[in-house]
Amino acid sequence: MALTGAFGVSLCLRLMIWIYRLLFPFALVFASPYYLLRMRRRGGYGRDFSQRFGSYEGLPPRRPGVRRVWLQAVSVGEMLAVEPVLKALKAEGTEVILTTTTSTGRRLAADKLAAHVAAIAYFPIDWNPFSSSAWDAIDPDVAIVTEGERWPEHMRQARERKVPVLCINARLSDRSYKRMSVWPAASRFLLDGITRLLASSEFDAERFAALGFPRSRITVTGNIKLDVEIPRLDQAARERLRSELGLPSANLILLGSSTWPGEEEALLETLKAARARGVACSLLIVPRHAERRAEVERVVKASGFAYHLRSRGDAPSEVDVAVADTTGELRALTQLADLVFVGKSLIPHTEGQTPVEAATLAKPILFGPGMANFRAIEADLLQRGAARQVSSAADLCARASALLADKADRDAISAASGAWRRDNGGGVERTLLAIRAELAG
Repeated sequence: MALTGAFGVSLCLRLMIWIYRLLFPFALVFASPYYLLRMRRRGGYGRDFSQRFGSYEGLPPRRPGVRRVWLQAVSVGEMLAVEPVLKALKAEGTEVILTTTTSTGRRLAADKLAAHVAAIAYFPIDWNPFSSSAWDAIDPDVAIVTEGERWPEHMRQARERKVPVLCINARLSDRSYKRMSVWPAASRFLLDGITRLLASSEFDAERFAALGFPRSRITVTGNIKLDVEIPRLDQAARERLRSELGLPSANLILLGSSTWPGEEEALLETLKAARARGVACSLLIVPRHAERRAEVERVVKASGFAYHLRSRGDAPSEVDVAVADTTGELRALTQLADLVFVGKSLIPHTEGQTPVEAATLAKPILFGPGMANFRAIEADLLQRGAARQVSSAADLCARASALLADKADRDAISAASGAWRRDNGGGVERTLLAIRAELAG
């Protein structure tokens, strides 16, 4: 009976991958206008565009006796998180081919990670001819994907070539978990091919197990983002950065970290409320997508506040609001903040951006109810008093302005967030142990 069941599952998965292969070109044509427009807005996709189709000319050949890892990290956050993993693998004599999906991730990888990898490239479109060509070119001993990535063709290529696949820092958002729970066959298809799943929390491990992924192949390694060492700015560097942004040196700074539409308006109202309480403060907005700069500028301009966009160079004079419409600077900018609001968390947004960098820097943190991508972290931060949750834009305005006026309360949250980070480290080393085990096998 068990053999018949296993045979039935295998047959079903084979059928699903062929359906996926047949339907993918039609889905790609249908979705292309949207993605091409988004790529045009973000820019930087022209270089090495052929890599999207599995063409990797100039890729360094395999070296005899050297193990090769193919590590795929979607964008900026994942790139920053895997840096210590890349450093350790290189030090141990393993070469890594690093791929990414976005142009911002590609630029960051070239700027910060090139010294730790054998090559940097774009991840291929997940269709059989392109994926197969990429696998032939890269020819890894182990493949690694990060966090919530599900690439059916990529996984199938690994299975057919008998290459182990590790999903590191693995997590499931509320939306993904709900969808996959409704369609068990689809969840089995999306998770098929993962050899070992390294969950970022016990909460996520339980979710994967509930979807049918074998518990014996799940290891809770913890969140590797908590081990990332953020280079600290000294006092002179912080003052220089404030001056470049046009933020007065005597003012407190409220940071909107990775904001989404609607949240900039809420933060501007918060700035008004804080100043009405007599708090000398300024607002620093870092939109999640720099290409939204025109939209964000319209909102800030309508508020009547003096403002400056960082993409235009150094501010010529002091302003009320600085908009950091750049990429890869959030860690430095967070060090200027006296209070951090984590974006994509106010309704109608539901998924949330990561609060990890702010907690790592021991900053007092606020976020809205929409933190579905970070449920375990959200719950732990709130339980330990390392963050506060607001229910709405009006609640953000009231509570943030009150916190800006209360240094003792801010200091208490800061101390708790710093302690939370110290107590939850070690994810990188546990992840490396699992990677080493697969390389040795």
